[in-house]
Parts: sequence; C-alpha cells; structure tokens
Amino acid sequence: MSTETRTPPERAGAREWTALAVLGVPAVLVMMNMSVLYLALPTLSRDLDPSAPQLLWITDIYGFMVAGSLITMGRFGDRIGHRRILLAGAGAFTAASVFAAYANSAELLVTARAIQGVAAASLAPSSLSVIRDLFRNPEQRTLAITIWMLSFMGGGALGPLVGGVLLQYFWWGSVFLVTVPAMLVLLLTVPFLVRETRPAGTGRPDLVSAAMTLVTPLAIVYGIKNLAVDGFGPSSLGFVALGLVVGAAFVWRQRRLATPLLDLSLFRVPAFAVSAGGMIVVGMLLFSTSLLTSQYLQLVLGFEPLEAGLWQLPTAVGGSIVALWVSGLTARFQPAVLMSAGAAFAVLGPVMLTQVDDGPGFLVAGSLFLFAGLTPFMALGTGLVVGAAPAERSGAASAVSETGAELGGALGIATLGSVAAAVYGSYMADHMPQGVPADLTGPAGETLPAALEAARQLPGELGSALTATARAAFTQSLHVHALVLIPLLLALSGLTLTLRRRQGQAPKVQTPADDRAADPASAAD
Repeated sequence: MSTETRTPPERAGAREWTALAVLGVPAVLVMMNMSVLYLALPTLSRDLDPSAPQLLWITDIYGFMVAGSLITMGRFGDRIGHRRILLAGAGAFTAASVFAAYANSAELLVTARAIQGVAAASLAPSSLSVIRDLFRNPEQRTLAITIWMLSFMGGGALGPLVGGVLLQYFWWGSVFLVTVPAMLVLLLTVPFLVRETRPAGTGRPDLVSAAMTLVTPLAIVYGIKNLAVDGFGPSSLGFVALGLVVGAAFVWRQRRLATPLLDLSLFRVPAFAVSAGGMIVVGMLLFSTSLLTSQYLQLVLGFEPLEAGLWQLPTAVGGSIVALWVSGLTARFQPAVLMSAGAAFAVLGPVMLTQVDDGPGFLVAGSLFLFAGLTPFMALGTGLVVGAAPAERSGAASAVSETGAELGGALGIATLGSVAAAVYGSYMADHMPQGVPADLTGPAGETLPAALEAARQLPGELGSALTATARAAFTQSLHVHALVLIPLLLALSGLTLTLRRRQGQAPKVQTPADDRAADPASAAD
C-alpha cells in the first residue's frame, strides 16, 4: 500500500538535517562504548584482575541496564519531554564515563558501567522520538531513521579504530574518556536545533513496572552465569525462576494498568512484533560474536589493539553499505521479506566461523557475512516500530526497539558467552598441561586472559604449552558458538516469513490520521 497522501506532509529542511547529524552522536557513542571495551578487555584484565563472572559483568551490565531502563526512559520522555531527557542523559553519560575511566577495581568498573547504561537508555528513545517529530514526510523519515541506524554501525566501525589507537598509546581508561568531548557538543547544540515536544495525555510512569524491567533480566542472567560456573543448583535455578516470575508479573500488571509502562497491544501490530522480537535475536548473535572475535584477534592471534581494530573494520563498513542498499530495495520488496532473506544469508557467517584456525581470514569473512545478513533487521526494523505506534506512545515504542537490541546483546553475552566459557573450561580441564601449579590451574581454566597471564609466570616450554592449550580451547569455544548460531538464524528467517503472512489479519493500533498517513509500516501491508 502506498504511503502517499493527498496533502503531502511538510518536508524537512537544513535545520532538521543538521539536528539529525547531532542526534547521531549518541548513537555513535553508545555503540562505540561497547566495541572499544571489547578491545580493552585484555589490558583491563591485566590491571584489574577480574574473575570470570566479573569479566562477564563488566561486558554485559551496561547492556542490561540499558535494556532494563529504555522503556522507562521512553515513558519519561513521553511525559516530561524528549529533549529534556536527552540532555539529562547526555550529562549523566559524560559523568559516568569519567568514573569508568578512573575505576581502580573490577567492582567500581561494574558500577560505573551500570550508571553508563542507565544514562545511555535515555538517549536512543528520545533521539528516535525527536526524529519522528522533525521528519513528517514518510520518505524523509524512513531515510532519516536509516541514517540514524547507520550511526550505530559507524560507532561499531569507529570503536575498534579509535580504541586501537588509544590503547596503543594510552591506558585502557582512555576508551571511556573519548566520549566526553562528543557529548559536550550534543549538550551545547541540541537546545538550539531541537524544539521540545511532549504529547498530551501521557500518564505518570509506573515505578513498580520500571523496577520489574530491571529485576527480570538481571535475575535470569545472574542465574545463568551461576549455572555456567557452578552447574545446576538451587541458588542458580532460584534466580532464573525469580526472573521468570517477575517477568510474568510485569506482563500481568501491564494488562491491568490504565496507563501501562509498556502497551502490550502494540505487539498485535505484526510489523511491531516482527521487529521487536527479531531485534532480541539479532542483538544476541551480533554482540556475543563481536566479543569473541575481538578477543580472538588479540589473545589468540596476538594482534595489537590497533591491528585488531583494522581487521574488524570490513565488518562495520560492509554492514553500512548493505543498510543503504536495503533502504533502496524497500520500494520493490516488503521489509519482512528483506529481513527474512538477510537472516538466511547470515547463516554463511557461522559456517565460516567454524573453519577459523590460526588466521584472521575465516574470522573476518564470517563476521562480515553475519553482520551484513542481519543488517536489514537493524536498518528496517526500527522504522517499522516507530511508525507502528501513535505519537503519544512514540518514546515507549522507540524504546522497545532499542530494548530488543540491547537486551538481546546482554543476553547473548551472558548466555552464549557462558556457553563459550563452559566449553573453554571443559577443554582446559581435559587438556591442562602436566606440571602447571595448582594455584594457576584454577584461573587458567576460567578465562583465556588468566591463562596467558599464568603462562608468563611459568618456565619456557611449560608456559608455551599452557598458552597453546588455552588458545586451542578458546578456538574450540568459538566453533561451538558458531554452531549454536546456525539454528537460531534459520528460525529467525522462518519466523519472520510466518509472521509476514499473518500480517494482514492482525489488528492495528489506533493512530491519528496524520500518523497513519506517515506510517512506514503501512508499506509492508
């Protein structure tokens, strides 16, 4: 169905496009803040000496706090104004970045990353809501959202390069300080480029529901982490059960509130449901794979941070090119078809990763195919979510899309990362070289950085044997990780097509006439 109207909406001018460029800053920084950390993990591990669970918390607490706070921040933006929330979040993110840069223990770094996550949660939904208001013309809005999503990919591309340069010449904390100048630019320019908008009729945000959105993922993941380390036990299973019960209570509560934190009726819109559900899976696959490949380049192949960043550049650049290409294909193909085809194509990625052995070729090719194949979900899914919701729910709806990606990323690092850690630990237990002291076998069997540090304390051949064994164990964990991705990608592709065929039968959310006319999701009807 065409999105043309008898009276075309007002087209954006230079001020709006300049504002879009500024709004791309938080998108770049949020993604960069994740990718630079992956490169910093080896040096960070040497300085702070985190345990295996602490190392996972350092990497994924940020994503969980983002995911658990996005919907709340989106609703706050709907109520008190998205520009106000955007500026407050930028200020808090800047302060938390300085805190993270100078953290002198694993516990303090986890705390700083958690604060960063809450602050970052205010940036994405507010930016998307502002973009929706700035770009009333549906074609311009679709292009603007695509460009905004490319900012995330640009952050992924810049992160390894910027992080590599900083880690080459400075300490690991510098990767957090790099965000400070860019955030200051945002704080200084947004008040002059973006007007405040606050739709009428938004109720008071429900703080109980907000707490539930944090408790649910944190309890589940804490339990999963313990399962991976200690096996099945009452404590681990109890935390998983607690998270599931709180999650079910959250759904029950939203159905009964007059003004819910999350309007579950939005999920009856097929474009919304496909995008939100797909984003979770996409986040799981991409974030967990990025973590493993970054560590492989540095810790297994021995590349310096800058060199590792350069090897990761083709993945980000390739994804950006595919995003622009896919945006043009929407005139000929329905979004769900493009997303399904991309997920099927992405299977080539893990197939390549299963062949990784003593070189970067298959690793880079596998990452490129996986990222390129999943790009349609990121490039098109966000636009479908934003267009499917009425204006008074734009902040919360925008947050759902970002929540899916961030929650998926954190879940991927926690669950798939825990699987990889378990494979590594099992391999090391079976192949630990004879003669390694008992006080070193425990840490060496938990993480590759700990094993390499232990190897430095051992004499010649024994140290070399431990290094080779640990690197082989990590390679084995990467292969198993890749095998797990294949059925997930095939299921994602098939489910997208199934939901697409049912799209015409699903109920629609009531929207104002001008929002229906400018609804990008209508192009998929």
